[in-house]
Amino acid sequence: MNEAEAIAQMKSGNITALRTLIEMYQVQAVQAAILITQDRALAEDIVQNAFLRSFERADLFDPTRPFRPWFLRIVINEALQATARQKRHISLDAEEAGIYQKLIEKLDTTVDEPEDIVQRHELKDAIQEALCKLSPQQRAVIVQRYYLGFSEREMSSDLHCAPGTVKWHLNVARQRLRTMLVSFVK
Repeated sequence: MNEAEAIAQMKSGNITALRTLIEMYQVQAVQAAILITQDRALAEDIVQNAFLRSFERADLFDPTRPFRPWFLRIVINEALQATARQKRHISLDAEEAGIYQKLIEKLDTTVDEPEDIVQRHELKDAIQEALCKLSPQQRAVIVQRYYLGFSEREMSSDLHCAPGTVKWHLNVARQRLRTMLVSFVK
């Protein structure tokens, strides 16, 4: 079953069609939620609830538009709300470190020299630490833009703010990351 068929069946009340969408988007949704909440168990709960909400609200979904951005916006909003409720900092386990590796891979070229490998690991650790120091809102815009590939227009729609405000949020988050990672910038 493809995405369009699954959505059509969901709109008619068939919850088993949700399985197709779960298989397509669960991994990316959980990873995005972990990047924002920094808690794997909480991220998994958020994604599970987001899938259920997408089923409950299937009649609100416009089938002429892609499902992925609509669904991932639900996940991002739920993750932001969860971090606001927690009001405490949770450090990452080693298990989640693989998610941050994907961010590093986008920055890195293939090198085999031992010195380069050490530098790459140091950079990975520094980026992980810097991301942990950002506010949940700042992590959300970084995740939406650079991990999920949302455009500023999509983010503007999602955050219910002007495109200039999205650019401002991104700029502030990038400046904070740049400041924290100044020793790695050459």
